[in-house]
Amino acid sequence: MREDRRPSPDALLAQARREAPGRGHLKIFLGAAPGVGKTYEMLTAAHARRREGVDVVVGVVETHGRPETEALVTGLEVLPRRAVPYGGAALSEMDLDGLLARKPSLALVDELAHTNAPGSRHPKRYLDVEELLQAGIDVHATLNIQHVESLNDVVAQITRIRVRETVPDSILDRADDIEVIDLSPDDLIRRLREGKVYLPRQAERALAHYFSPGNLTALRELALRRTAQRVDDQLLTHMRAHAIAGPWAAGERVLVCVSEDPRAAGLVRYAKRLADRLRAPFTALTIEGRRSAGLSEAERDRIADTLRLAERLGAETATLPSQGRIADDVIGFAREHNVTHVVVGKSTRSRWFELLNGSVVHDLVRRSGSISVHVVAGEAADGAPAPHKGVRTAAPPRPSLLPYAAALAAVAGALALGLALQPSLGHESTDLVFLTAVVAVAVRFGLYPSLAAVVAASLAYNFFFLPPLYTFTIADPTNVVALFFFTLVAVVVSNLAARARAEATNSRARSRATEALYGFSRKLAGCGTLDDVLWASAYQIALMLRLRVVVLLPEAGSLTVMVGYPPEDRLDEADLAAAQWTFDHGRPAGRGADTLPGARRLFLPLRTGRGMIGVVGLDGDKPGPLLTPDQRRLLDALADQGALAIERVHLVEDLDRARRSAETDRLRQALLSSLSHDLKTPLAAVLGSATTLRDLGPALPPDAQAELLTTVIDEAERLNRFIANLLDMTKLESGALAPNLAPHDLGEIVGTALARAGKILAHHRVAPALSPDLPVLRLDAVLMEQVLFNLLDNAAKYAPEGSLVRIEGQREGDVVRLAILDEGEGIPEGDEERIFDTFYRVRKSDRVRAGTGLGLAISRGFVEAMGGRIAARNRADRPDPAFPGAAFTLTLPVPRAALDDAA
Repeated sequence: MREDRRPSPDALLAQARREAPGRGHLKIFLGAAPGVGKTYEMLTAAHARRREGVDVVVGVVETHGRPETEALVTGLEVLPRRAVPYGGAALSEMDLDGLLARKPSLALVDELAHTNAPGSRHPKRYLDVEELLQAGIDVHATLNIQHVESLNDVVAQITRIRVRETVPDSILDRADDIEVIDLSPDDLIRRLREGKVYLPRQAERALAHYFSPGNLTALRELALRRTAQRVDDQLLTHMRAHAIAGPWAAGERVLVCVSEDPRAAGLVRYAKRLADRLRAPFTALTIEGRRSAGLSEAERDRIADTLRLAERLGAETATLPSQGRIADDVIGFAREHNVTHVVVGKSTRSRWFELLNGSVVHDLVRRSGSISVHVVAGEAADGAPAPHKGVRTAAPPRPSLLPYAAALAAVAGALALGLALQPSLGHESTDLVFLTAVVAVAVRFGLYPSLAAVVAASLAYNFFFLPPLYTFTIADPTNVVALFFFTLVAVVVSNLAARARAEATNSRARSRATEALYGFSRKLAGCGTLDDVLWASAYQIALMLRLRVVVLLPEAGSLTVMVGYPPEDRLDEADLAAAQWTFDHGRPAGRGADTLPGARRLFLPLRTGRGMIGVVGLDGDKPGPLLTPDQRRLLDALADQGALAIERVHLVEDLDRARRSAETDRLRQALLSSLSHDLKTPLAAVLGSATTLRDLGPALPPDAQAELLTTVIDEAERLNRFIANLLDMTKLESGALAPNLAPHDLGEIVGTALARAGKILAHHRVAPALSPDLPVLRLDAVLMEQVLFNLLDNAAKYAPEGSLVRIEGQREGDVVRLAILDEGEGIPEGDEERIFDTFYRVRKSDRVRAGTGLGLAISRGFVEAMGGRIAARNRADRPDPAFPGAAFTLTLPVPRAALDDAA
């Protein structure tokens, strides 16, 4: 049995990188959702390290107003944050340079997925952490599972919310330690209701959407599974770095051995059921040994089909060249990958065969050690033989006589050299010259030409060098023995050299195919649209098989050519019929197939676990079958990858359609709610006031009559604004809005908007502060006035009476920034973008006038139509945390003419 106790070089390299002097260690506190206690636990651990004498500094910690978290910050050194100017205000960010200059032993960095303010050295906070680690500073950081890049789509499917701030998986993989901060959904929901996570108004909205019990349970499982995967990788790395043979049964793993046996598919299904019962991953392994070269094409097809079946069932697949005994190869792979269960089929070979050639099953059982071996009987693993492919493949090339002629020429050359060397070396050493020729022929041309060279060399050696010369008679018995061993050694050496050549040739071919498939998979992973996937698939198939390719997908009830390489959009009737038959029956048709062989192209199905998704057509210039057996197996692999990529795009489209449908339902409900409230309320006020004037008008004093008339006018104007907003939103969503851009003075538009909003702002103080040197901008005056009116109306709604509303405008390079600043309660955390969604309204107290949820959405649409941008944030210059105030900043481009004048 082969024993390899050497540590894995890759594992040693990974360990050396982690333990390299001068690099800090990263510990991540991972949670399933906000509020589980990641920051609290990180601060608690920091206090424990500080008591141990470790120099701890808080780089950035977000307490979110939680008293228990703020209490833990007390006693730790907190590095002042750095102010980053943005949009006329200052945003606070972690002072990376100050932290590097301070260089503590341990830095605390909260919210690893945070996006830094524009103008920072790194766009993301995790890049700041990378620089701290490279400087030799240990870092404790927090992260929620929804911010992991590879889980972004999964989280979006679960929560219906797309998380924009993500962290690459490599950050988790490089972390030295991951601590899961786990909290049951019931406990987290209770914390939310008690106000320990968000403020009450935010907690109510969170419970209704993101923090549902189902969402929290799914996110919790994602966090635990991702951490378990990381721990599993650490265990394997440790075992390989320390040359631990294993397995360590810290987790179950299943390995199934795949061969050309017709029951191999049944073995894979048994392994899948076993893995499901154990809740373990499983791997399908096939070993390419000496017998692999002698397998028939049907047996090769069976192995390839079985491996593809294993992949469809969720297994990893591996193909290894044999290093000697197959059982040793399987056990070595199992121990290297910490496998605990090996599944192998029961041998059906005769006893005599096992006595002469050995039994893989018996060897596995004897050498398995602590690994469980499942020997599955034929009845339990009953599987159908490999299905008929339905495609005729090109016959292998006829053997050429050139290698045999080259073998005879090599022997003739060795004979000439031997005759030349015989006077000085004698005939006893000339056999080495012939042996060199035999080895050269075996390395260059393979086994059978080398055997022909052995026969020719033996005859030449006897005829020209063994007395009596020039006859095949051997007089000296010792020469008979010498000739016998020469021939035997020549046969053995030629066989070994030919085997080494065959293995090298197969390895090169396998390496090229694997490299091409890996490159193809990476290319598909980077494709985001269906057209990109189809083009990449057609190009790769055409490149590797040197054929013309078309791909057809169902569209509007019939197959349609989606892409071709070289580009080709038309098929004749015979080809279309063959393609449709392939799609309907899931079997090949057309040229070289059993069905509709008269077609010009060969059509093969594209299918996944969900069924048929399309058809690929092939065409070439050579007559006869298009594909060799190896090319057909390669095409199967390419088609599988392409089909999976097409299905992935379809799944993304289905998810987007479901999201749009859900969004449409939400908008419909919001519209009905808005209509029922925002139309009914002013209509009721108008109707009540008008009825009072009609019935009691003469009896009412003049002041009361004037007040009722004012109510009618105000509510009618409010109703008119609501209808106008609906019409504007309809124009925006239909794309019918075309701004009439012309040079305008921004100060005049601001004055007009303030005059129009005079009634709304009657109970507020207004302070315009526009820079006198503002350039003339290309704007639509009507749209810009409506934008400012909506923003002023929003400020009047959410800021208390008597507070100040400021309008600031200044030029910054090639843009003008106009900011509307209020002194209200600000924007709830995380809602800075959502407030621009259609019909979205922040919940406020009863004193706030109801809004439609359209004003800000319309404002963004109008500003972007004029080439500008609008953003919202809380003010950083307000001392009162209860009323931080909101700031809406419009960024408008300066016309080129104004830029030229300034230059």
